[in-house]
Amino acid sequence: MSMPDLNLLVTLDVLLAEGSVARAARRLRLSPSAMSRALARLRETTADPLLVRAGRGLVPTPRALELRDRVSQLVQDGAAALRPAEKLDLQRLVRTFTLRTSDGFVENFGPQLIARVREEAPGVRLRFVQKPDKDSTPLRDGTVDLETGVVGKTTGPEVRAQALFRDHFIGVVRMGHPLSHGKITPSRYARGRHIGVSRRGVDKGPIDEALNPLGLEREIVTIVGGFSTALALARASDLIASVPERQTGNLRAGMHCFPLPVSTPEMAISLLWHPRLDADLAHRWLRGHVRDVCAAIR
Repeated sequence: MSMPDLNLLVTLDVLLAEGSVARAARRLRLSPSAMSRALARLRETTADPLLVRAGRGLVPTPRALELRDRVSQLVQDGAAALRPAEKLDLQRLVRTFTLRTSDGFVENFGPQLIARVREEAPGVRLRFVQKPDKDSTPLRDGTVDLETGVVGKTTGPEVRAQALFRDHFIGVVRMGHPLSHGKITPSRYARGRHIGVSRRGVDKGPIDEALNPLGLEREIVTIVGGFSTALALARASDLIASVPERQTGNLRAGMHCFPLPVSTPEMAISLLWHPRLDADLAHRWLRGHVRDVCAAIR
């Protein structure tokens, strides 16, 4: 069975309301002949005359009377569905948002973000999941609503991205560590025992590339998958962790931090989402809070 032309619902609604082909044509800005053709199509589709002549006017058939209120409601519901979304009622909003975040984001920005969301929308829950890679499939298939991290080659071309902040690496050691005193030169830094951070388990990165022209090489004692783990190890040992400054603020409490003695590229941390959620009012509200929290915490 073929799908009927749903535009005919609007035509039928107006015809039944006006009871006149001429008046219905003016209301829909059609010619009388076009409206007559539309009425003919409606008669064919419903297998009913719908409007029949009575003197100089038209009167509805029993079938038309049966359809009138139903069709009117359908047209109103359709128009409402296509209107722009109304103002968001945050106090009544019940929704769970899944955020896939880069390492250290939750520990550093999560408390403020959760508090802000809870204050404005008590029915909203934030679900944070780990980010094992930069694959955009979770954003594409809707299992993740928002993501933070560095835009890379594997980021889907359709994914929306908005810069949150720029970050750079610093060195971190426990209080009382030899590097917590005195000037830190490239050779002094390189001679220490280091923690490598890599989700893929590689033992070289931007810091090693910066040391290489100076003829220096770090001794990577262990490799871990995240910055929070690196800091936990550094806090309890003489190992050196090199981590992004802004993303690890809370994690570094009570530790000694120092600028790296070599220059490394800055990282642009972005907020990522799929374009189908661009106009979603609740999603836009949450994106605004993520941006505000990241701007407020230095």
